[in-house]
Amino acid sequence: MNKNNKKLTLIPLSLMVVTSVFMFPNVPRAFLLMGYAAIPWYILAAITYLIPFAFMVGEYGAAFKNEKGGIYSWLERIIGPKYAFISIFMWYVGWLVWIILTCNSIWVHFSTILFGTDTTSKWSLLRIGSTQTLGLLSIMFAILLTFIATKGLDKVSKITSVGGISVAFINIVAYIGAIVVFILKHGKIAQPINAQAFLNSPNPSYTSAISIISFISFAILAYAGIEVVAGVTDDTENSEKTFPKGVLMGSIFIGIGYSLGIFACGIFTNWQNVLSGKDVNMVNVTIIMMNNLGYQIGQGLSLSQAACVLVGNWVARLVALSMFLTYIGALISYSYSPLKQLIEGTPKKLWPGKLSEIKDGIPKNAMWIQCIFIVFFILILSLGGQGASKFFDKLVLMTNVATTLPYIFMSSAFAKFKNNTSIEKPFVIYKSYGSALLWTIIVTFTVVIANVTVVVKPALKGDIASSIWMIAGPVIFSIIAIAMYARYEKMSKTTIDNSVQK
Repeated sequence: MNKNNKKLTLIPLSLMVVTSVFMFPNVPRAFLLMGYAAIPWYILAAITYLIPFAFMVGEYGAAFKNEKGGIYSWLERIIGPKYAFISIFMWYVGWLVWIILTCNSIWVHFSTILFGTDTTSKWSLLRIGSTQTLGLLSIMFAILLTFIATKGLDKVSKITSVGGISVAFINIVAYIGAIVVFILKHGKIAQPINAQAFLNSPNPSYTSAISIISFISFAILAYAGIEVVAGVTDDTENSEKTFPKGVLMGSIFIGIGYSLGIFACGIFTNWQNVLSGKDVNMVNVTIIMMNNLGYQIGQGLSLSQAACVLVGNWVARLVALSMFLTYIGALISYSYSPLKQLIEGTPKKLWPGKLSEIKDGIPKNAMWIQCIFIVFFILILSLGGQGASKFFDKLVLMTNVATTLPYIFMSSAFAKFKNNTSIEKPFVIYKSYGSALLWTIIVTFTVVIANVTVVVKPALKGDIASSIWMIAGPVIFSIIAIAMYARYEKMSKTTIDNSVQK
């Protein structure tokens, strides 16, 4: 009876979906890329990806609730260990790229805490350029991060919890701030709104058909994290009815939240006046827009120019501090947790030497090897000779491609999972194989098209190097995964042959 009382009901489940997926920085990024035109794409991505994929992982989670290893365990049972290993390896690579990106972008928030604005494009150490300076700082930070993470998470748990509270603070400031500006400006909206605004982006980089379609990749990334609900299907009260309703309610709330957030950005931000500058990118856009929010509040209160700037800088400082604390905790956590799942979920013989050793609950040896990879890629990217803005954008694009590939693997395997009668399925949403196959095709097609357009877009504009960078990482790591598994198979065969001979 006590166990039943602790099971998730509809509202708590819906809230879990929202907190697992909704991230405010995705709102200003979407407004930067597409303006109000981002709203229809967020809604489309929710229908063709977020909701059906959440139902898929719900069935996966219920079927494999006793398995350890996450994605690897799911796919290993469905389509075999080799494909499962390549999939989880790519999933891990997505997190590795995210760490590289965040090690670099965190300096934007640090700069804002100190100066009230992003000054990273002007930073220079030892007379080297801004990109190289940020690369050097990021390398030192990555080494320090690994050192702290190998000591355990107990020392930073308080910072992580403070960061979580701070994220809620950002949302409150943005939405209430937009309402305040709307009232103070007597209903005047900074970014004009009409029917065309929902179809055409003010961003000149997102006017062609291929670039507009590529935006769905960003929408999918904004919905990343929905897979975490897979672990609670068994803990949901009357799961057959409650789980789909909870996921649907949470997904609708997320879609509406993102849409209203993008609209709120337009209340206090004029795209041409605030976001058209060459130093604005997907990393610092949140800080720039929140700075502008403070400035607009100051104007609405009829403060002096200097006072408006001061209010904007302090709002930006508070937001930067909250994001800085959040990312510190997240970086320490994600520098070990994806790697731990990769190593613990897969056969130990896959990992050479002492890489598979877990000490104090942490794969310490593997973490230092990971650190070497992080430093290597930061070094390569920072020596590319491009400006800080393009450097940031390239990393974000790489993250989108890398982190969405595992979703292709999971969604494409779903139809086969449904057709496998040897797998017990205690929780079913897709009642027939036909419906499962249909949504397998829709979800997989959505993510594939998103990735293809993201990769092709730069090449069509003559920037072939960016397209190569976006596919180089996944291709290289796929080859590494295949080689590692081939080595494991060879070792296993040798062990079996020796046993037979004895």
